[in-house]
Parts: sequence; C-alpha cells; structure tokens
Amino acid sequence: MKASDHNYVIRVGWISIIVNAVLFVIKYWAGIVSGSIALIADAWDTLTDCISSLVVIVGGKLAGKPADKEHPFGHGRAEHIAAIVIGVILSILAFNFIVNAYERFMSREGGRFGTIAIAVTITSVIVKELLAQYGFWAAKKTGSSVLKANAWNFQADALASVIILTGILLGRLYWWVDPLLGLILAFMIARASYEILSKEIKALLGEEVDPDLVHRITSEVNTLLQRNVYIHHFHLHKYGSHQELSCHIKLPAKMSLDEAHKICSQIEEMIKRQFEMNATIHPEPLDAMR
Repeated sequence: MKASDHNYVIRVGWISIIVNAVLFVIKYWAGIVSGSIALIADAWDTLTDCISSLVVIVGGKLAGKPADKEHPFGHGRAEHIAAIVIGVILSILAFNFIVNAYERFMSREGGRFGTIAIAVTITSVIVKELLAQYGFWAAKKTGSSVLKANAWNFQADALASVIILTGILLGRLYWWVDPLLGLILAFMIARASYEILSKEIKALLGEEVDPDLVHRITSEVNTLLQRNVYIHHFHLHKYGSHQELSCHIKLPAKMSLDEAHKICSQIEEMIKRQFEMNATIHPEPLDAMR
C-alpha cells in the first residue's frame, strides 16, 4: 500500500473516533432517559467502534512501515491482524447483548421511549451510514481490508439503528419489543464478526490461488514466449497489498542456464508489470517428472 493510501486509513480512523465518541455520549444519555436496553447496547456498540477505529489507526501505521531485516516482505499483514481484533471485539459485544436481552425477557422489563429516543436514533442511522459509505470508498481506493471491515461494522450499526427505530414505535405497545431488539442487534453483530473473522483468518492461513488468476498468468506467459509452456505449481503469499508469487515452468532440458534464467526473468518482470506481484520462477527440465 502506498504512503498516500495509509494516510486515508489514518484519516478514516480519526474521523470515526471523533464521530463515534460524540454519538456514544448522546446515545447513552438517551438510553438512560428511556430505560432502553436496545439504546444502551447501541451506545456501547458505538463506544466499541472508537476502539475499533483506534485499531484501524494502529494497524494502518504498522502496515505502512517498509520492509526491514526482520520483516523482509513488509508489515502488510498487520492490517489482517487489526481486522481480526475488530472481529473479536464484535463477537464479545454480541455475547454481552444476548445475555442482557435474556435478563430483560426474564424480568419482563421494557423501555420508555419518547421523542428524544426517536431523534437520537434517526441521527445515528444517518451518521453511521455516512461513515460506512466513506469507509467503503476509502477501502476501495486503498485496497485496505481493515477499512472494509470497519465500514461493514458501521453499516451494521446503521441497520441496527433502523431496527431500533422501528421498535421504538412499537415499544409503547409491547414490553417485549426492547429486549427483542437487543437480541436482534446481538445476532447482527455476531454475523458481522463471523464474516470478518472467517475472511481474515483464511487470508492469514493461506488460500488456494484463484484459478482465473492462474489462467490469466498462463495466457500472458504463452503470449510473451510466443508458444505454449507448462507453467504450474502456483503459490501466492499475501502481505496486505504486497504479494509474492512463486511457480514452476518446464523448459527444454538442454537449454543453457543463461537462457533459462533470461526467460524466467522476463516472466517475473511481466508479472510484476501486469499483475503487480513479485514473482519467483523455478525452471524444471521438460522431461522431468511432475
């Protein structure tokens, strides 16, 4: 990721912290006034977003550090780790909301909704959706997985606030609406946590190279060498936006070492230029067993 892209990560993080801190104070106050578990839970979720955004900033700063002796491929995976931290925070939050909602169901305790709760919730929907769209835009521009994870978190918050707003209008009629909303909110957060964790853990453990990518690289190699070659054994290692590709290629057994090296270098340069990956090509004699 370029230095300018990391600046976006840091900027989005600080904007999120400031906005969510203000929202937390307003929501928590409205939750106390109305006695609503859904609003109080939503307030704590917003405070957690401040922590998530702090993780975004730390992850962005680490990922932006250049490669060094101890980390020869850079620090890009710090973004994946930061996204995992966000996912874990969300899962803990979801569990706490489930417990609180259950306790409210058992005590048959509802909320006391009024104009303040409605105004605060509408404000939350608008602000959270704006933050989410800004986050998605920045993630698309920078290719940052942690920004995308944070944006999904904000959009889940906006959807949760819509549900809470709907429940507020019904909460005056049915006591069980508020704890039900808290439970729905908890499951929405749990789903967002699962999507983030499953994606980021898979990226850290390693994934199979996309067959479409293999096909495109093979086609470009055939075009470059002006003949069909057997290029295989692809491995792709991702370090944030930095990617390392390795593969094997079959070349005539009697070809000189100098010529084989020249061909491999041409392929590596083409992959770097067209696919933005650092490639390492391992030549094998054409008559060697696979």
